[in-house]
Amino acid sequence: MEISHRTRTLLKVIVLGDSGYVYKKFSQQYKATIGADFVTRELQIDGKLITLQIWDTAGQERFQSLGPAFYRGADCCVLVYDININKSFDKINNWHDEFLHQANLGDNEAFPFVLIGNKVDLDGGNSRRVTENKAREWCASRGNIPYIETSAKEGYNVDEAFLRVAKISLDNERVQDIYFHGISETASEIEQRRSCAC
Repeated sequence: MEISHRTRTLLKVIVLGDSGYVYKKFSQQYKATIGADFVTRELQIDGKLITLQIWDTAGQERFQSLGPAFYRGADCCVLVYDININKSFDKINNWHDEFLHQANLGDNEAFPFVLIGNKVDLDGGNSRRVTENKAREWCASRGNIPYIETSAKEGYNVDEAFLRVAKISLDNERVQDIYFHGISETASEIEQRRSCAC
């Protein structure tokens, strides 16, 4: 009988974009010392306790200079834009590419992203500038990144967004576990052959 060696999983999520997404919905915990919002969020998925460690730069480009140190160990990157401001959507490309450049990942194509179109509550939708179609086309062009629309202010779809982020991060972690588990078995087999007295 196999016993799960993990009862709690910690996942690091980086939120990038021109609006302080986490800040508007959750509490501001460490902004005074590090300049970014840092919150934790606990979820249950398939009976497993998942803790999301969420880092939100609130669109402050000075965090780009932190580079690899800030992004190191990320399990998922959430890109957020304001559906009512074209410029915030236009900058998503920069945030996406900057993350990939700074994070120094082994496999850029496999790393999980989620795109969030925020502020759907504003003005009954009359102020909307970026269509859902345009956002979905961008996601398709970047390897079918999942897309969700939310209102951080009203709490609309926020829980669903973070549940999706957690599931995507977990799926990515499982793929890495399988990869590294296979490597360790292979290394073990090689070691056994070397010590064999045949």
